[in-house]
Amino acid sequence: QVQLVESGGGSVQAGGSLRLSCAASGYTYCMGWFRQAPGKEREGVASIYTDITRDGQVTYANSAKGRFTISEDNAKNMLYLEMNALEPEDTAMYYCAATSTIWVPVVLDQSHYNYWGQGTQVTVSP
Repeated sequence: QVQLVESGGGSVQAGGSLRLSCAASGYTYCMGWFRQAPGKEREGVASIYTDITRDGQVTYANSAKGRFTISEDNAKNMLYLEMNALEPEDTAMYYCAATSTIWVPVVLDQSHYNYWGQGTQVTVSP
């Protein structure tokens, strides 16, 4: 069983930055950040393989490339999402997710993750 606790959300103006954190307990093979805006489906933002055999391979959604950076600290069991140049369109509830299953065919597909945090709100004003 893996427990995930996010923190770091908040309100910023467009162009600002935020850093999300996720504390994890237990073994994870891959972790990701997902977001859900009001009235929209949950979408993948970024993922990272946390198993040491996968060399921290990362994947970003097109909307995140060049602005967001996902990282991990294995020693502390922490996952991060550094978000820069934030836009109002980034406003959403952000979720940390993890899987311990050693097969993730589509890393930004939420169906492959079986552990979820409670979410942290990010609001970007114009």
